[in-house]
Parts: sequence; structure tokens; C-alpha cells
Amino acid sequence: MKVILREDVEKLGGAGEAVNVRDGYARNFLVPRKLAFVATAGALRRIAEEMKQRGRNIEKEKIELSAMASKISELTVTIPMRVGEEEKLYGSVTGQMVADSLANQGYKIDKRSIVIDEPIRTLGAHQVSVKLKHGVSSTIKVNVVAE
Repeated sequence: MKVILREDVEKLGGAGEAVNVRDGYARNFLVPRKLAFVATAGALRRIAEEMKQRGRNIEKEKIELSAMASKISELTVTIPMRVGEEEKLYGSVTGQMVADSLANQGYKIDKRSIVIDEPIRTLGAHQVSVKLKHGVSSTIKVNVVAE
């Protein structure tokens, strides 16, 4: 069955693409969840209008996220951790800890958006990347202190 995707579907395609899928997958999963339309002439017009609207919404959202990213890049997050001998941490700093600290400062960011390249297991200042939607990203300073 040929369907037109309304949203990005992992391992299938991006929004606006026409793809061939099995009938049951389209009928039982994609269409009921409003992830796709059955490919008809009316659906093509409908998806074209949705894509125009989505483009406008994405541009607005990118502007808002860019402003948020510039504010976030100026932040310093302090995380207290338990320390053992030779100033080694018990465990490491996680994305959830950084997200909670950001939430305390008024920024609601999902823990999966916080990218920690190497595990933070030492005291001091570290750089952590925050990847927001639509390719907008920022870095914040994470200061790990002894509890």
C-alpha cells in the first residue's frame, strides 16, 4: 500500500515522503496514529498544505530555540556530588542531574537532549552539549563540587 508520511517515522522515511508499506502496517499502525495518509489525490493536496504550515511553525520554533540556546550558553550549572579519596566521585554526573539543575533555574530540557561526551567523574568545570530540536544546540558549563 502506498502512503504519504505526515511525520518522520524512524527507519521508514521523513515527513511528506510517499512510501510503500504492507497493508496491515498502514491500516493498523500508521493511519490510526495519524502518522500517514493513504496516497490519494486529496491526500496529496492535504499533505502539501500541512507541509507548508509545518515549515512556518518550524521557522518560528527555530527562532525561539535560538534565543533559548543563547541564554543557556551563558548558564553555569553547579552539581554537588559525593567525593571519595583523591577527589574521585562516587558515580558520575548524568544528563538527568544536569536537566534537574536546569529545571531549578527555569529551563525545562529533556535529559535525552543533554549530551555528555565523556563521563564526568572528577571535580571542577566541564563543558556539556545541549542539543535542542531542529539542529539548534548550545553548550553549558557544569561545575561539579564536593557535597
